[in-house]
Amino acid sequence: MMTREEIRELAAFQADESKGASALSFYFQPEPPRDRSHRSEAIAAKDLVKQALKSAAAQGKNGSVHADLDRVLEFATNQRGQARGKAVFACSAENVWKEFDLPPHLGTTRIYLQPRFQLKPLASLFGAQPALGVAVVDRQRARFFDLRFDDLREGVSIVHLLSRSGANYGYNGYEAGHAERRVSEEALQHFKAVSERLRIDLERGAWDRLAVGCQDANWPEFESHLHPYVKQRLIGRFSADVATVSNEEIRDRANSALAKWISERGSSKVNEAIGLAKANGRGVTGLRRVLQALEAGEVQSLFLGENYSAHAVECPHCGHLNAHLVAKCVVCEHATRELADVCDAIIPIAIRRDIELFCLKDHDDLDRAGNIAALLRFRSDQSRTATGMAAS
Repeated sequence: MMTREEIRELAAFQADESKGASALSFYFQPEPPRDRSHRSEAIAAKDLVKQALKSAAAQGKNGSVHADLDRVLEFATNQRGQARGKAVFACSAENVWKEFDLPPHLGTTRIYLQPRFQLKPLASLFGAQPALGVAVVDRQRARFFDLRFDDLREGVSIVHLLSRSGANYGYNGYEAGHAERRVSEEALQHFKAVSERLRIDLERGAWDRLAVGCQDANWPEFESHLHPYVKQRLIGRFSADVATVSNEEIRDRANSALAKWISERGSSKVNEAIGLAKANGRGVTGLRRVLQALEAGEVQSLFLGENYSAHAVECPHCGHLNAHLVAKCVVCEHATRELADVCDAIIPIAIRRDIELFCLKDHDDLDRAGNIAALLRFRSDQSRTATGMAAS
């Protein structure tokens, strides 16, 4: 799986079109095989490569682009029988070739030849997805995991073996009572040790958010020992028995909790942004105003409809984006180029600046607002107004 640092590098890349270079993005998503040969995957990849070659030739781009496409074809042919998706980002003119695993069912197999790498299919993964810690806990054991984009990795566990219960021996249950109290105290100390481990991991930045697997009977006692800062980062809990739960079940249940949290957070925040926009506060809607806010560095969270796309122009010289299809840049007066989808420019900006990015499905208020909105850190126009009033 790719890291945030790697996707930031991809977001910062731009091919030198003056030398005929292009940034090639290849997303490979295998479908259930129709037969054991898996030939349909290679055939589909060949068709995509042929279409891309025709497109490159029509644009006068050959040479390195042709070599990249040939290498992609070889790569796709070697993926027969793979269950996981893959992404390849290539530009041989700049000596770039990067391969990454992807979660299954992330879109379809596609090839893009553009000045930038196509990162829109990854927006739902990287935009609002925090580094997730997962703890699976019972009264004597705790397992700790990092979950990054469907990749679950286990860390060092904590085990406290409890004393033998004395419920069935001792004079009139006297010794049994002592043994039970001793076991309860040992479980209490175990929960405190696990809670302290989670606090330390949070402080050292091991994760941003936390999901906990714990049986219902143990949860109230364990939750009571969690540090307040850890509780603030808790996104959900799922029922799990440490002794029997598999890694696959942990990954699936934690992913389910994360998806629910992201959906609820996105819906809440976009409602906040739209409400603030109506009140002329720290929210904006519509492409023109969002582009202005991005350029001013005001945006904290960006919201796009799932299938949002819009034409815009970009200045290759200064990078200015304009929702109006003007021939010359209004900032530096250089010739602009048209973008068939403005998301090709704004998604890399969001990734480079660590802007929280949500791709929302079937949100009526966002649809009425033009399917694009932003929640702002501040509004520079209001800051200037307040400063001017104070000076006068």
